Amino acid sequence: MKPLHGIRILDLTHMLSGPYATMMLADLGAETIKIEPPGKGEGTRRLLEKDPKNSLNGFGAYFLTLNRNKKSITLDLKAPAGLALFHRLVQVSDVVMANFSAGVMARLGVDYEHLAPVNPRIITCSVTGFGETGPARDRPAFDMVAQAMGGGMSITGHPDGPPTRSGIPIGDLGGGLMAVIGVLAALQARHLTGRGQHVDISMLDAQISLLNYMATMYFLSGEIPGRLGNGHFVHVPYDTFRCADGYIIIAVITDNFWAALMELLDAPDLDTPENREQPGRWRNKETIHRRLNEILATNTQAYWLEQLRRYRIPCAPVNNLAQALSDEQVLARNMVVEVAHPLGGSTRMPGNPIKLSETHEDTFSPPPLLGQHNGEVYGGLLGLDEAELAALQAAGVI
Repeated sequence: MKPLHGIRILDLTHMLSGPYATMMLADLGAETIKIEPPGKGEGTRRLLEKDPKNSLNGFGAYFLTLNRNKKSITLDLKAPAGLALFHRLVQVSDVVMANFSAGVMARLGVDYEHLAPVNPRIITCSVTGFGETGPARDRPAFDMVAQAMGGGMSITGHPDGPPTRSGIPIGDLGGGLMAVIGVLAALQARHLTGRGQHVDISMLDAQISLLNYMATMYFLSGEIPGRLGNGHFVHVPYDTFRCADGYIIIAVITDNFWAALMELLDAPDLDTPENREQPGRWRNKETIHRRLNEILATNTQAYWLEQLRRYRIPCAPVNNLAQALSDEQVLARNMVVEVAHPLGGSTRMPGNPIKLSETHEDTFSPPPLLGQHNGEVYGGLLGLDEAELAALQAAGVI
């Protein structure tokens, strides 16, 4: 049994941040009912659908990945009959998740203020660019907007290059992760109060939170940090280094690791009293990096990784995606899983990173066809008969 068994989520999300959050909750066992507009469905159903390299049976990579373990129903929330049906679903659900622009949930009548009278235990969660308060609340935002405004881009990249966004959409994904944490916290709070509440997640807030100790260092020193490439502002050597056939990273964060590195390498010019402690290595950073690149370039990535690991020096290959997704540690943790398509075939994708000792179960149902579960949800859960379903479909409500 999965840990969120018995929790029902009404998923109004689209694109990435919201669907990623509900995917995580669905992986953990929440019954997640994806509510989509009749006809076209949620926007990522169309994304990459005809790309021969990045789709399977009309589902692009986005939809395939983000909507596993979910059910799909169609519903026009703008129609009075559709909103009435939604309220009936809210009465038997625990969470409503959305990542519309700020204010849209209220205009649709699906925000906490409208839904709490319908079900006082309901939890609502919105993921927006800037949150639902403050002077920027109404601005449009996507991943790169959050990354840029959140400060992370200013410290990413090389000193002589432009600010660089993260290679993964950390603005969207960070907002999604905070939404998962917020919903789980609200579910726990409901055990204490008996009431639901609203969870207001800002993608910008998430980026500011992820600055963590670097923000505190700025407040303490008053100094605005710049870009360091792959280096570190304290530790040396802590960077990428070129071998004969690829890149590795070495992360020397204590003097003991430096001593081990000097024992491994034949580099008497680096093994000096000054370099045996961090302040000296920081002063000689450029020389240390230049010499390490010269030494490491004499042999292969595999050779140096074996030697460094033998001396227990923190190191790693700089993997491309093919290498990362075939790493024996990644595979041993079931972080690459096979997920079926509802029309046949299957594809691999990242697994569930949350491992629990007693209530863990790695099962992944296919992402749903549009409206695939209309009968199960409207008929089985709400008790509508076939005539009622047919009338709602004829009216375009479902």
